[in-house]
Amino acid sequence: MTTVSVRFVCVGVLGLFGTVVEAAPQHWRIDPVHSRVVLKVSHAGFSDSMATLSAISGEIKFDPQDWSSAQVQAEIPLHTLDFGHADWNRRMARDDFFAVKRYPVARFVSTRVIGRDETHAEVHGVLHFRGEEVPVVLQVQRNALGRKLPWIIHRRVGYSARATLLRGDFGIDRYPGVVGDEVYIDLQIEAERSRD
Repeated sequence: MTTVSVRFVCVGVLGLFGTVVEAAPQHWRIDPVHSRVVLKVSHAGFSDSMATLSAISGEIKFDPQDWSSAQVQAEIPLHTLDFGHADWNRRMARDDFFAVKRYPVARFVSTRVIGRDETHAEVHGVLHFRGEEVPVVLQVQRNALGRKLPWIIHRRVGYSARATLLRGDFGIDRYPGVVGDEVYIDLQIEAERSRD
């Protein structure tokens, strides 16, 4: 079914905004345990098929005083694709869909960040997936920043992000009447402050 968006990642996207005291650029490592991508695409209008991608890695770099200087790089290993059924996972991994053997990793690299308010921003970037490079815009919300749990040593930041992709942009065009072209992406990203 559909493309991954994400590597998002998406989207790992985003550590962009904050009301933090320090003004120097900071480095944050994406936490693969608490970060995930959810994909959703129409199945002939009957329901939305859903899958997850996990083990996201990458880095967020940002100056809390200047969102426009933020940078995001994230990678998603496509072998983590999970539609909840082993046979279906294997089918979606084949070349006419995710092409996991040929292109095992999806990669997102930001190109600019536009802050909307203290907790919302647009992250523009390029998604490298299946040999294609497609512009993507993530609508991002910052959920929390700091040390909210007593066992956390380093500061953390958490984001939710959404995007809509067209699977045809990545050369995934089989079954146009059965599989929707629009792929809805939901990203949940946590990152930990690393030592600069």
